[in-house]
Amino acid sequence: MITNPVNGKFELLTLPYTEDALAPVISAKTIQFHHGKHLQAYVNNLNAALPGTPFEGMSLEEIVVKSEGGMRNNAGQTLNHNLYFLQFSPTPAKTAPTGELAAAIDRTFGSLDSFMTEFVQKGVSLFGSGWVWLAADDQGNLQITQEPNAGNPLQHGLHPLMTFDVWEHAYYLDYQNRRADQLKDLSKILDWSVIEKRYLEVIK
Repeated sequence: MITNPVNGKFELLTLPYTEDALAPVISAKTIQFHHGKHLQAYVNNLNAALPGTPFEGMSLEEIVVKSEGGMRNNAGQTLNHNLYFLQFSPTPAKTAPTGELAAAIDRTFGSLDSFMTEFVQKGVSLFGSGWVWLAADDQGNLQITQEPNAGNPLQHGLHPLMTFDVWEHAYYLDYQNRRADQLKDLSKILDWSVIEKRYLEVIK
């Protein structure tokens, strides 16, 4: 994932799968709007706001932590969507966590099933628009956070590992008002190898 600007500008994430690859959980039409329209707009807005500010040349993560207002919103939404889209695969390398991440999930939540139940419920119960995250502290301890709007666990000193988008544009074309059904179905396309890699980068 490119989190640093290229020639002074951030670029739209190139998806590692085709637009229709995640269907029926995420349809091609949703990908076209969610990635091609919404994410592109956040990238464009961020690039337009950066010139002449202290944030030129910073990574997305740095901007998310250090900026405020519209700058933080657009950087946050860019980073959040990048993490979101890259955790999915039509053919996940791992359909469940293993190793140290699996042990941390069992230690914190009791089991993967218990974790997923709580994670989905936190997504369902988040009022309005935002994100639900699995995050880790510097010692690798896990927690679930609810972040409104463009929020990211980085703003609380945590490391983002996995996220479900609960803005309506993420699911409404496919699921209408059935947010819970969409959140449950997202687990079918999660590539736990991606999430494990993020976790190992925290605890290494």
